[in-house]
Amino acid sequence: MGQVFPDGWRELSVTGAAAREIETLAFLERTLPHDYTVYHGVHWSSLAHGFSIYGEVDFAVVNRAGDVLLIEQKSGFLDETTDGLVKRYQGKSVRVAAQIGRNVHALHGKLLAALGGEALRLEYLLYCPDYQVRNPGSAGLEAARIVDATRREKLAEVIQAALPLGEADPRAIKVHRFLRDLLHLEADVSALLGQARSLVTRVSGGLAEWARRLDFAPFRLRVRGTAGSGKTQLALAEYGAALAAGRRPLYVCFNRPLADHFAAIAPAGGWAGTFHMLCDARLRAAGRVPDFAAAEAFARLVAEAAALPVTDDWLFDSVIVDEGQDFSEDWRDQVLALARPDARLIWLEDPLQNLYGRAPVALPGWVGLQAMTNYRSPRSIVRMLQALLPADVQIEAAAPFESAEVEFLTYADEAGLRERVKEAIRLCYSAGFRKEDVAIVSFHGRDHSALLGLDRLGSNALIRFSGEYDLFGQPRYTEGDVLVESVYRFKGQAAPAVILAEVDFETLDEQAVRKFFVGATRAMLKLVVVLTEGAAARLATALDRPG
Repeated sequence: MGQVFPDGWRELSVTGAAAREIETLAFLERTLPHDYTVYHGVHWSSLAHGFSIYGEVDFAVVNRAGDVLLIEQKSGFLDETTDGLVKRYQGKSVRVAAQIGRNVHALHGKLLAALGGEALRLEYLLYCPDYQVRNPGSAGLEAARIVDATRREKLAEVIQAALPLGEADPRAIKVHRFLRDLLHLEADVSALLGQARSLVTRVSGGLAEWARRLDFAPFRLRVRGTAGSGKTQLALAEYGAALAAGRRPLYVCFNRPLADHFAAIAPAGGWAGTFHMLCDARLRAAGRVPDFAAAEAFARLVAEAAALPVTDDWLFDSVIVDEGQDFSEDWRDQVLALARPDARLIWLEDPLQNLYGRAPVALPGWVGLQAMTNYRSPRSIVRMLQALLPADVQIEAAAPFESAEVEFLTYADEAGLRERVKEAIRLCYSAGFRKEDVAIVSFHGRDHSALLGLDRLGSNALIRFSGEYDLFGQPRYTEGDVLVESVYRFKGQAAPAVILAEVDFETLDEQAVRKFFVGATRAMLKLVVVLTEGAAARLATALDRPG
């Protein structure tokens, strides 16, 4: 069985040209001997428009001696013209022989430089699995270097004939190092982030599609969904569908940053905010201004709102509760009292994100739905977390991409903490992430965090919640480069690169696992964990990894 680098391609769910290249990788892995290594660019094919590892070279096969065979795959139809084989794309035509020649020449020069001028054998192959070349002599390429639809089952045989296994040679180490470095360089993070977000939104949107197709009356749906399962997409779909039908939706969650995020992306109309914002809005509509400077201000706010009569202007046709695991039964009653008799009700929750230790609320007679597939967090993160969860809690890793393994940095004191977080920021920057792509998530709340009160870390000014709100009720943040938030406030959000910092616990109990789960699943592409030496040892034991 041939070796394929990088890994992660088996789990990709793709269409079009990328799917055909995945098929080729599976075929080469199955049919080539173990001493052949296949390098490919399909690893990032779901996130970027190109699938090649260099120019238009789709695969590079390396034998034991370090010789290289470059394979250009052309799926679909080709044209045979007087200029040779031509592949037509939207808006342009490409001469296959000229394209292969350019890229082989360019890559040959780079390989020679990497080898210090050592002799190098570089072969090429055109693979067109869907097309039969009728006139190989006029294709512009050697006939022996073309594997068309009539010979596709013999692809591995042709590769081995063109690139015999050879004897082991130290030069092969340099060739492998060059190709692995090249693949890492080609994965331009800044170009991938937007594609990553849109792709995750697309694949995790399945929950929104089929959950809303359920047909029962009255519509009372309780969704227990893990992080990244698509709960926000379901909430958005329900909210938007209600507006499109001329109905009035209500979206209520626990976390203010999540409420602000939802309000920013939801269509205009309806009402969206936190439970406390809802209580405040109802009191103000009744002509009463809450006194947030008073003792027990929020408890008084909730109690006073509960005593208000429900007027017609506070009745809704769709009611969506998000972060339901953070709601009490009193809150449940207040929110559901705002639903019209025929309203659609959706309750979204994740017991693994219950950071406040509240008991699950009772929803008798509701239809339950489990959604335990994480489409957002890279598979390396989900694999790590699965080792910490109870055996009866199974999270499926279904993100359309793999990331590097999670990095761990340990510290012994507050000075060490700052240095390690600065190091973590540098790791994110060196991996290609921009300052706006990085979020520092503290394992602690504001009262116990050594980071959330800082204005700077080294050369980086920190963006943090000031604890104040403007005249329009929007939270005020300091100006800076990198966001720093608590795990409590960042719940429900995500960032391309997350630094989960100040991780410290005496016992890896249920609460510690939940906080770690919430913080780790905020990462879309990269996760760096900054933790105390004691926590590192306890976590290493749980993960069965070196401390």
